[in-house]
Amino acid sequence: MIAKMVEVRDRGTCVPMLVVKLDSEDGQEAWLLRRAGFHGADPLVLLCKVSGGSGHYACTADPFDWGSRDRTYSSTHRWLAQHFDEVEPGQVVDVEVVLGEKVEPKVSERWE
Repeated sequence: MIAKMVEVRDRGTCVPMLVVKLDSEDGQEAWLLRRAGFHGADPLVLLCKVSGGSGHYACTADPFDWGSRDRTYSSTHRWLAQHFDEVEPGQVVDVEVVLGEKVEPKVSERWE
């Protein structure tokens, strides 16, 4: 398994998220993933909101668990599942670019 932090940006939104590629060469981990119901789904990523204790945690491997009306997380999740290997740790994932609404991605809120 490989984990990366990303900065998800959308209109008026900046959310630190953890994305984990659920895949393992280790027999026990592979068995545990299958035991948890993850077989044959490729690519598979777990996406988690990272919060410092506010109690508003969310973590799922299903991009549709975010809800049918949620564009930010479901779009990000589907995009990350397809582009995980290309994503750099800490990278900004701009939902407006992912959805084709804009061409130029936002910069990190860190630099604004």
